[in-house]
Amino acid sequence: MGVATRLFLGRPKVIHMITNDRTKKYAMLMTLILFGTALAGCLGTEDADETETETAAVVVTDAGYTYASNVDNHRALMKDLCDIKAAASSDGGYDFATAKDIYTNGKNAEKSDGSFRTLAGFASADGKNHGYDAFYNQSGSIDAHIMAAMDGTGDFEGTSDTVRYQGIAKLTANMGMVGYTIHELNSAIAKADAGNTDNDSGAPHNWDEGWAFFHGPEEDWSCSPAYTMKKRAADYGTETDGVSNALSSTEAAMVDGLAALQAGDSAGYNAAADTVVKNVIITYSQATLKYASKMDNADSGEKYQVEGYAFWKAIEAYAAPHTDNACYNMETHTMGWIGSSAAAACDAFVWTNGSQSQDENATKDTCYNTVSHTVAMGIANETQCGAFSSMYFYENYGATSMNNIFDLSDASQLGTSYDVTAWLQPVWDHYGITAEDIGTYA
Repeated sequence: MGVATRLFLGRPKVIHMITNDRTKKYAMLMTLILFGTALAGCLGTEDADETETETAAVVVTDAGYTYASNVDNHRALMKDLCDIKAAASSDGGYDFATAKDIYTNGKNAEKSDGSFRTLAGFASADGKNHGYDAFYNQSGSIDAHIMAAMDGTGDFEGTSDTVRYQGIAKLTANMGMVGYTIHELNSAIAKADAGNTDNDSGAPHNWDEGWAFFHGPEEDWSCSPAYTMKKRAADYGTETDGVSNALSSTEAAMVDGLAALQAGDSAGYNAAADTVVKNVIITYSQATLKYASKMDNADSGEKYQVEGYAFWKAIEAYAAPHTDNACYNMETHTMGWIGSSAAAACDAFVWTNGSQSQDENATKDTCYNTVSHTVAMGIANETQCGAFSSMYFYENYGATSMNNIFDLSDASQLGTSYDVTAWLQPVWDHYGITAEDIGTYA
């Protein structure tokens, strides 16, 4: 892209010159703009000569979001996702080598210096503002997950081509691009907090990149996280007039957030980022619920397991810390949930009457925790109720349970339909997500 100063409607404006061919629609738009400018008497002779060899910038909009800066190169990365998916698929002959080459070296997002923006470059980078590396305690954690699927190592060691394909397709498009998006939103917030709200180099540009990575060009958006929102909303009936509620809310938050960044409205852009994350949690909770419930399928159980795995990984770093803690019972070999309470709460289960009757002779039939105010299910007597101990405390046990059923090396997890609602409910409570937001799988 070159940069030129032009006289538009009587005042200088810095624009990006598009050097590649645009569609007839864009050409017609520029014709109308130049015609209107000429009528206004604002286009001088020198400018008229200049326009014969230049094509002015076109306002770019994806869905309902209009970019404030030039992010064409970032938008082109979405096509890499589509090409990776095609190469790794059965139709592509499970060509994992080509998929890995595109992921590692890039294909469509060529920069002005001839190098390529790559998915691996972001996923493997240290110090990104997405929180995944801190959660997994591993630099380049997103890349580590994706490369395991590419190479058939780690979690994907010994898995079938079908499982590896699903891992590659779902992890790159979801964990990878959600992480990329969150990084850009957080970077935008940091720049805005520092006072840099310039459209081209400041907070709005990073915010634009976030939407480029989350939605991207209309022709490639079927490979994006935004499209996952569309599909899961259709599954769970969380649509309005056929449009995903989560996607509509996310798009509106992105539009409002951009305006807030440009205005230096800290409360506004922070609220917008929170809304995006909330809707990401909604969508990937729906996906996790769906595929966990389908793991009993005799023919496609392993396919559904890896899909659940990949969608869970997209939000694990933001969901797992808010899943409930639990205590192990040495008599019944079951777990007693204690919410967010600490290990000491495991010693606070008492055998009492569930009716809460004041009658001292009332039948005792409930194992109740006086700290977390929860009830341990499946406990039949006082001896069993007393078998909980702080020695057997499990932090974020909901997340641990989720990872157990999505263990791709454990075939014993297949053949069962799992309802993981209880494991996700504390997460929804944390983010203010309602049952209506999640909907019902049809």
